[in-house]
Amino acid sequence: MIKKNKADLNDIEYLVTQEDGTEPPFQNEYWNHFEKGIYVDKISGKPLFTSEDKFESSCGWPSFSKALDDDEIIELADKSHGMLRTEVRSEDANSHLGHVFNDGPQDRGGLRYCINSAAIQFIPYDKLEELGYGDLVSHFKK
Repeated sequence: MIKKNKADLNDIEYLVTQEDGTEPPFQNEYWNHFEKGIYVDKISGKPLFTSEDKFESSCGWPSFSKALDDDEIIELADKSHGMLRTEVRSEDANSHLGHVFNDGPQDRGGLRYCINSAAIQFIPYDKLEELGYGDLVSHFKK
């Protein structure tokens, strides 16, 4: 499923995932989306986050308190834009996802994974089995 060329991705998906760009806040697909399901890497299809760990952060991008599997996330120092941040990339496809900050909900561990919608794809809970993600059903409250 890995797709990395401009023919496979729209302009914003390519800018974000392949050129380390950022989409506009409050003008992206998942910033205010709270349906039950998982979010996968748009490039590889690997599961990255669940709706169980998504929260409203008022930053304008999807925010998660933790990754589904730490082995699927790479964290790198990002010194761009005159500041020190921690970049988040997908392990399998090495696509830029966003950044992680220490200003998330304390009762959830204090992290805020601030992720570009253009880098992820939502899979609804009721489609997990059908689309090959049935092993992740156990991550949801009944």
